Amino acid sequence: MRSFLEVDDLTPGELERVLALSADPSPPQVLAGKGAGLVFEKPSARTRNSMEMAVVQLGGHPVYIRDEELKIDVRESAEDVIRVLAGYHDVVALRVFDHRVLDRMAGLNAVPVVNLLSDEGHPMQALADLLTIKDEFGGFEGRVIAYVGDANNVWRSLALGCAMVGMTSRIACPPDYGPTDVDLDRINVLGGQVEVHDRPGEAVADADVVYTDVWTSMGQEDENEARMRAFEGFSVDERLISGMASHGVFMHCLPAHRGEEVSHDAMESPMSRVFPQAENRMHAARGLLAWLLGEAQGDSTT
Repeated sequence: MRSFLEVDDLTPGELERVLALSADPSPPQVLAGKGAGLVFEKPSARTRNSMEMAVVQLGGHPVYIRDEELKIDVRESAEDVIRVLAGYHDVVALRVFDHRVLDRMAGLNAVPVVNLLSDEGHPMQALADLLTIKDEFGGFEGRVIAYVGDANNVWRSLALGCAMVGMTSRIACPPDYGPTDVDLDRINVLGGQVEVHDRPGEAVADADVVYTDVWTSMGQEDENEARMRAFEGFSVDERLISGMASHGVFMHCLPAHRGEEVSHDAMESPMSRVFPQAENRMHAARGLLAWLLGEAQGDSTT
């Protein structure tokens, strides 16, 4: 049984296949008559809407489950929760605070488990990001992505995915907010490498893609003031994105704090692909689920 907790749970060939299935306008109905449990310890408009619609497009029935309905490891253990949900659903996808909950659930092999976001990674977002880049450029060979912000869960999954498809990654961040040695080693194992810059302009120069995310993620609210000071000068505005390649595009995983990590003009510029990127969350989710519940289980009809 296969689960999807991080991008590198796939091989490069499997990742390529998932992206191909994401673009299929007539996806295999691998969830026909079946349920998909969607557990949200953290709320999210894009994740809920994209996952529910992806399940529907695969013929299934999505069930949105709020944190207060389960209270994982408070009311019931993670292990008991996944055993119960496996009796109702053919896949369980979760948006959690602690990645270890996902590891424990997936380790039981009760049902395929999908990471909708954790403190360690956001692989579903990375799939949508790669799909957006592929839509824009037709492929990945020779492409350069510059991420402006801290080396958070979004960056980590995206950097792993970029290494798998052969893209060059750069990150611009203040001191103490960059990749760890573990991050860099993990990316190197996949055949990639990351250029770390402390000046956004250097990272963005001639890049094909410029990407940013909020400076303070959900659960980091007590760090907000310190982060605002640390990231002064790291806003992505039209002046900064003018330094990327002439054919380059700007991306943001949303929600955006206009006037902080990104300017209104950058969000609305002709180079922005932010809203097609958001739509691709649905297409990428559909492709991942089609693969996970079809070909990954030996169903050659998909």
